[in-house]
Amino acid sequence: MNKKLWEASKKLKINSNLFKFEKFISNRFKKNFKKNYEKIHNWSIKNPHNFWNSVWDYSNVKGNKEKKRAKKSSRFYKNVFLPKSKLNFSENLLSKNNNDKAITFISEGGYRETKNWKELNINVKKVCTYLKKLNIKSKDRVAAYMPNTSETVEAFLGTVAIGAIWSSCSPDFGINGVVERFSQIKPKVLFVTNEYFYNGKKINILERVSEIIKKIPTIKHVIVSNYPGEPEIKQLPKYKYIKTHKWENMIKADESKFSFSKFDFEHELAILFSSGTTGKPKCICHKTGGVLLQHLKEHQLHCDIKENDNVFYFTTCGWMMWNWLISVLASRASIVLFDGSPIYKKEDLLLRIANKENITLLGVSAKYIDALRKTKKNFKKLYKLPKLRTICSTGSPLSEDSFNYVYKNIKKNIHLASISGGTDIVSCFVLGNLYQPVYSGEIQNKGLGMDIRVFNEKGKSVLNKKGELVCVNPFPSMPLKFWNDKYDIKFKKAYFNKFKNIWHHGDYAKITNKKGFIIVGRSDTTLNPGGVRLGTAEIYSEIERFNEIKDSLVVGQSWDNDIRIILFVILNPNYELSENLLKRIRLQVRKNVSPRHVPHKIIEVNDIPRTKSGKIVELAVKNIIEGNIIKNKEALANPHVLDEYININELQY
Repeated sequence: MNKKLWEASKKLKINSNLFKFEKFISNRFKKNFKKNYEKIHNWSIKNPHNFWNSVWDYSNVKGNKEKKRAKKSSRFYKNVFLPKSKLNFSENLLSKNNNDKAITFISEGGYRETKNWKELNINVKKVCTYLKKLNIKSKDRVAAYMPNTSETVEAFLGTVAIGAIWSSCSPDFGINGVVERFSQIKPKVLFVTNEYFYNGKKINILERVSEIIKKIPTIKHVIVSNYPGEPEIKQLPKYKYIKTHKWENMIKADESKFSFSKFDFEHELAILFSSGTTGKPKCICHKTGGVLLQHLKEHQLHCDIKENDNVFYFTTCGWMMWNWLISVLASRASIVLFDGSPIYKKEDLLLRIANKENITLLGVSAKYIDALRKTKKNFKKLYKLPKLRTICSTGSPLSEDSFNYVYKNIKKNIHLASISGGTDIVSCFVLGNLYQPVYSGEIQNKGLGMDIRVFNEKGKSVLNKKGELVCVNPFPSMPLKFWNDKYDIKFKKAYFNKFKNIWHHGDYAKITNKKGFIIVGRSDTTLNPGGVRLGTAEIYSEIERFNEIKDSLVVGQSWDNDIRIILFVILNPNYELSENLLKRIRLQVRKNVSPRHVPHKIIEVNDIPRTKSGKIVELAVKNIIEGNIIKNKEALANPHVLDEYININELQY
């Protein structure tokens, strides 16, 4: 039984946004929820129109909200929330306009700069004015090949403020990866930075641009910014048939006459890309109002973000968490942008920043927490983290050991919120709240307004059993569409193929007796030895306990008309894959999980393939060891490591 690790004090609950929202809806609808999350959640899914209307009003969204009820459709994804309502996304993120700090940028080398709300407002309006001069109109696409800097935020807000559609790739994507994505959406403008840094190495971006624009003929303008703290670009590169612009010249534009126009609630906001590890990346088009409402709900009601808070989420511009982080501005809180390696020179670099910058919410990957755990260091002695109230963990399931480690070695009085969602909804399905305790190994509950369940293969809800994570009710941050997907064929196949008119997300999960969630792994990598479905997360949680093992990857290999489990491990220095270690691994998995989960083969490797956002790519390895073609290696951060998995002798018998 998972133990209770933390519970918010009575004072913290009463001072929370969730409590204020509860009072707001209690007064409006004459209800009594008694600080009971389940009651609030049940009301939110049974009364979707009233709930999402209330999120708009409680959060003081700027816009014209129509009184018409939600537009219902028999097709799940065609339901429309707040029809005929109009707003401007950027205007809502720029509601503050004073000298308070809005953005802090920090490079891995320690360069730091800040921008206040006035500066941010002015610069965004200058970007808007300049883009309009370049004849960029509503629904035109604007792309960015940028690191995580203030300029990237300004380019994003300036783009969507005029109704154009934003899309971005982080600079760690290679040329082919960028082309595969941006060529599908045909942008007119490309924002780039001259260079970036990772793990102490300077990488030139401009060297790649000439190849990119050759392959994307729709690009007519390239706008080049200077990497913060580095010498100014003396001369811009010249490209045939394309005009280049200095960021500094754009920021000289006269913004005095710019005013925010309002767009439909369903207006296209941004195109995000799937990882593309099984084929060409899907272009997932998100809508303005849905993203804003969903983020406001998650930030304020689930993460308790308040005005003047300071939020730091480690992310790149190629991951949906970047979009999630930028939206924090709508809650009148400031954000911290970090660019570079999270372990540059020090494994605890992110904690150092959190401590120094008085961060109130810190967001990291489960993998990062696990890496800290393996240092065996007690960081409570090094960092007081005086303002930190919340740690969010995402990217992969957070193990029980990592939960325990945070409370024992990072901070005792902290809301540790494991969260899970995806690029598909640019938000979360399941996440934290301050009304319920934190139990080790569990995500606290489903998000408000989201009717999340776990289905068995017959499409029936199950409790305490593993199954498919589904959402049975429409929600505002459903994608508008896939780009270039006539008749929604790819869209329907991605989410509605398994269960009729019910969102199937592709996560294998379990709901506990306490209504918490345990994400077991991805459905497409679920193991099936003997026809019994097993999740990989349970194996990972045991492997992470071994000091000898730095990292691991689990796949199922088709063998003798069945599936056998293969475990790949990276060993820490000065350790070897001895018979004793092999025996201990198998014994621990057998004892703590089940005999079915015991790996048939355990093989040492030098590296493990990951996506650009740091997720382990199990499916790519599975395809390689079974002799299948990997369609899109460019989606990987380290595609070269796949060569190690070809024709492994131990897998031939």
